[in-house]
Amino acid sequence: MSNNFSDNNELITALKKGQSNAFNYLVDTYHHRLCVYAYSLIHDQDSAEDIVQNVFVRTWHKRQKLKTDFSIKSFLYRSVYNEFIDHYRKRKPFFPLEKKYIDAISEIVEEDKPSLERILRLVKQEIQKLPPKCKEVFLLSKEEGLSNIEIAEYKNVSIKAVEGHLHKAFNILRKSFDGKLDGYFFVIFGFDKR
Repeated sequence: MSNNFSDNNELITALKKGQSNAFNYLVDTYHHRLCVYAYSLIHDQDSAEDIVQNVFVRTWHKRQKLKTDFSIKSFLYRSVYNEFIDHYRKRKPFFPLEKKYIDAISEIVEEDKPSLERILRLVKQEIQKLPPKCKEVFLLSKEEGLSNIEIAEYKNVSIKAVEGHLHKAFNILRKSFDGKLDGYFFVIFGFDKR
C-alpha cells in the first residue's frame, strides 16, 4: 500500500518515523515555491537557496517535534520567514522602515535630524500600540516589504483579511496623531487619506 503524502497527517507521521521517501516528497513538493518565497524576501538567489536548504535540514533534524494537527505548508513558510529574519538581523545594521521614514520625509520637509528622529520615535511608539494582529500584518507589509499576497500565504489567511488589518492599522495611526501626520503617512506608506 503506497503512502498518500499529499495528506498532511500522513506526511508528518512518515517524517516523524524517519521515512526518507517522505522527506524527498517534502523537498520535491515545496523546494521551488519556498525558494520563490525566500527570494521575494531577500532578493538574492544564493541567499534564498541557503535559507530554504537550512529550513529543510532543520525540519529533518527536528522532525520528532512536528505535530500532525499543524499544516506542514504553513510550518515551512513560517520557518523560511524566521530563517530570513535571522539572516537579516545578522547582515543589516538598521531596519528598512527607519530608512524609508527618513528618506521619504527628507524629500517633503526641511527639518533637522533631531526633528526627524522625534517623528520616527513617535510613529514607532504608536505602531507598537496597535492590536497584535494589525501590528504583525502592518510590519510584515511596511517593514519587511511583503506583498498582501505573500502575507496572506504566510499567515494562512485571506487577502481580504490582510487588507482589513492594514486599513485598520492606518486608521488607528492617523487617529493617534489627529491627522497631523497625514502628509507623512501618505508619502511613507502610500495610502489614500480618504
